[in-house]
Amino acid sequence: MGNTELHSIHIHPVKSFRGQSPREAVVEPWGLAGDRRWVLVDSGGKVVTQRQEPRLALAAAELVPGGGVRLSAPGHEPVSVPVPEPAVTTTLDIFGDKVEAVVADDTAHAWCSTYLGADVRLVHMDDPATRRPVDPDHARPGETVSFADGYPLLVTTLASLDSLNGLIAQGDHPEEGPLPMNRFRPNVVIAGTAAWAEDNWSRIAIGEVTFRVAKMCGRCVVTTTDQGTARRGKEPLRTLGRHRRFGKDLAFGQNLVPESPGTVRIGDHVQILE
Repeated sequence: MGNTELHSIHIHPVKSFRGQSPREAVVEPWGLAGDRRWVLVDSGGKVVTQRQEPRLALAAAELVPGGGVRLSAPGHEPVSVPVPEPAVTTTLDIFGDKVEAVVADDTAHAWCSTYLGADVRLVHMDDPATRRPVDPDHARPGETVSFADGYPLLVTTLASLDSLNGLIAQGDHPEEGPLPMNRFRPNVVIAGTAAWAEDNWSRIAIGEVTFRVAKMCGRCVVTTTDQGTARRGKEPLRTLGRHRRFGKDLAFGQNLVPESPGTVRIGDHVQILE
């Protein structure tokens, strides 16, 4: 399609926090620059996300110069967290992957623990080129990822969201729709496609950058969390289960792996290469 273009860009500096929507972003081998380089871990070293703590949807993380983050949340004074020195490291568990990360300062520890009412620490991935490989079932040698669920980028399309919202309107919980795209926490959103066209993509180009489509994105309970209130419902998982079940996955969106570096910008033409 000649009018297929990049509609929006989304970067989440801290996994599961609200992120930013810049007009352009640098594409690195492991994802958009600054995306999901930080994550919370509990006292046992397990990653903490909206799966366990839906209130993370109400906390925001903004990139600051030098790679640090500014954290804010309702009722809490904002705090700026610099990139930590690699003096204190920890090994965390993210979906079964053991990953080394650098622990942020005590101010970040106090702020995050106070917000959630639990002992959590903020940690930073200092070297995404080496710390965590992409799932070898869907990767090529040497491909790595940040603290994203499994792949460097997630792409969704406006047409598929419109189609999904139409199905929700006909389902058991029509009052929960229409859902906004932020339920799916994508990195790049494309306009001008047919609904579900992305199911058949193998390679795409966004402006000057090419990507391999690794696999469909199986969705979890985070998608049922209203990103503005942190309340959970039944949708979209109820409707995805009826209409978008592929094996074990309830699919919406596609996972991407960059094939080349570069910068993507809102309005970039999108080409379906394969």
